[in-house]
Amino acid sequence: MMSPNRVSEDRGTPPHNFRHTPLQIIHIVANFMRIWSIYSMYRYLLQTGASVVLFLFACLAPAAILFLILQKPWKGRPLSNTQVVPSIINGGITALYLVLWGKGLKSCGPVRAILAEYSGAVLGVLSAVLYGRRGHMWKKIGGLIAMLASLYLLSEGWATATYSPFYILTQTFLLLYLFHKCCKLNWNVPWEDRDDSEAKTEPVLGLKQMLVPIIAGILSALRRVIARRVSIKNQLKRRLHALTIASATCFMFPIAMWDMIIGSSSESDSNAKLPFSAWAFFSTILFGNILIFYADSIAEERLHMVFSSPRHLAVAGVCIIIMENVYKMDFSLTGFTICCLILGFGIYEATSLERNRKDSIRSSDLSNGEFDNQIQMSPLPT
Repeated sequence: MMSPNRVSEDRGTPPHNFRHTPLQIIHIVANFMRIWSIYSMYRYLLQTGASVVLFLFACLAPAAILFLILQKPWKGRPLSNTQVVPSIINGGITALYLVLWGKGLKSCGPVRAILAEYSGAVLGVLSAVLYGRRGHMWKKIGGLIAMLASLYLLSEGWATATYSPFYILTQTFLLLYLFHKCCKLNWNVPWEDRDDSEAKTEPVLGLKQMLVPIIAGILSALRRVIARRVSIKNQLKRRLHALTIASATCFMFPIAMWDMIIGSSSESDSNAKLPFSAWAFFSTILFGNILIFYADSIAEERLHMVFSSPRHLAVAGVCIIIMENVYKMDFSLTGFTICCLILGFGIYEATSLERNRKDSIRSSDLSNGEFDNQIQMSPLPT
């Protein structure tokens, strides 16, 4: 017979996953809208040939104004120089990250650019070298090798239907079957009169072209590390993030003006005007900058889900599959799934030390009843 104390404990503790279900839905929707904005931005840049830096600056400046209006960093407790100066430096890192990421998006495509952002988990290998033990270091190195292998497969086109070995193998068997049927029926071979202009000619990139989005992903992880180091409280983190975005806008301003001058001189020669896409700008401002920041902050504070984690990668992978089919891109589901699995395994191994430390701290705090009042910070989070 079950004791009454056991019954009261079961009734008094609601399921952990059920309480966090609304937050998980918000996080999934925010990531889906952000990835949607990336695809709309990629299509706009590809169709118009607009400057990447100028487009990102035009979206970052309104986002900085909205962040300043929402957070009001000049109000409340005054910020110290030890908080303001790293936030301004973090703005320069953010500006460099956005420029490199935008260049990588235009040259490599949305799938490679989004997945390359998770290369920032290599900072977990650095944390193992600085703070970890030798036993954990081999796990970190194995995770690093898995991440590099996944990025190499992405650069070789495994996520595209044109160069995916699984898609090519399937098409080969299909063509052999059709050829066999046509020979039996004495029909013309169906690919003899095929128009070569319809063939897909997307080139294989290689790791050299993938270095730009990979470096952007490492810079993205570095700016998150600096933001966690500087800001301890959640409200302070949001105030400092407003300063960081404003600083990034100031750092990007001269680069955008230089691109505009060069672009205006080239446009005067061609007399061409770029069309304006309201959805591309609006979605990048609202979903790509503002909404995703609050959603990632909620996921990190309440769900304990950082950006460079297998769970975050799984959410992004599902969103990418949906958008690739909606936009009818050159996409291979089998190759993309294999690349994501290898990348997720690499991230899991590369962040194993920080995950074990967080779990031990969380279990000790829950046993003492002080989990809600304890602030958790890893030595070098990713």
